[in-house]
Amino acid sequence: MPELPEVETIVRGIRPFLLGRRLVRISLSHHDVLRGVSRRRLIRDLTGATVREVFRRAKHAVLDLGERRLVVQPGMTGSLVVHGRPLTAEEARYAVLRALLDDGRELVYRDVRRLGTLLLLDQRGWQRYNDSIGPEPLDEGFTPERLGLALQRSRQSVKKVIMDQRHLAGVGNIYANEALFAAGIDPSKPAVRLTEDDHRRLHAEIRRILLAAITSSGTTFRDYRTGTGEPGNFQLELHVYGREGEPCRQCGTRLTGTHAIDARISVFCHRCQS
Repeated sequence: MPELPEVETIVRGIRPFLLGRRLVRISLSHHDVLRGVSRRRLIRDLTGATVREVFRRAKHAVLDLGERRLVVQPGMTGSLVVHGRPLTAEEARYAVLRALLDDGRELVYRDVRRLGTLLLLDQRGWQRYNDSIGPEPLDEGFTPERLGLALQRSRQSVKKVIMDQRHLAGVGNIYANEALFAAGIDPSKPAVRLTEDDHRRLHAEIRRILLAAITSSGTTFRDYRTGTGEPGNFQLELHVYGREGEPCRQCGTRLTGTHAIDARISVFCHRCQS
């Protein structure tokens, strides 16, 4: 699933083409991606709306339409691209939501397996949604102390805590693996057992790695594309994720992979992480 860097990259790619633009025609090919809104109401409320702002919250892209906000979670196979030309047959094949803009461009949400979701929220719904998510790790208010408060309250593994969107927004499996390796922390270690020094190192590495991934336009293994349709490049910089059984780039020890921590693949180095 796209994480913070991928969604941030998507948002930065589509924002210049959407700001101030009016949505003049909407089509929706499948309604199973909708959450809390009917197909009829989605099309009605989007048609004629003007895009006031485009931003990211956690792993979601958000279009501020004034009274309402369209929230797009791309999921594992979703992409959000603004096209300045007619779609090819392949591009149109899995297009779920298409929004024609008043300048002739088209915003397209494409989702091969339809694993993503679309929400249309009024102000009250947006407030509830926003309040249910933890702090943004790249915001100034996210400090080592704030991270430490979340970790000190949990006996779960540190990896599960930093991936819990109630505690920290936008960090998923790829970047949790990478940050914990860079900080030298065993992903299975109970969060409550981490020290203040651990909190500082983990905080610094989470921010550093997320920023580096944004600079590289995110990580592409298969489906993820930027807001302009290009693949990301951070997969070339990964130290542990996707490298189970390969030698550690720091010490040469064979990297271990396990699903025992949180049912997702955790890859780590026994020697470098304790």
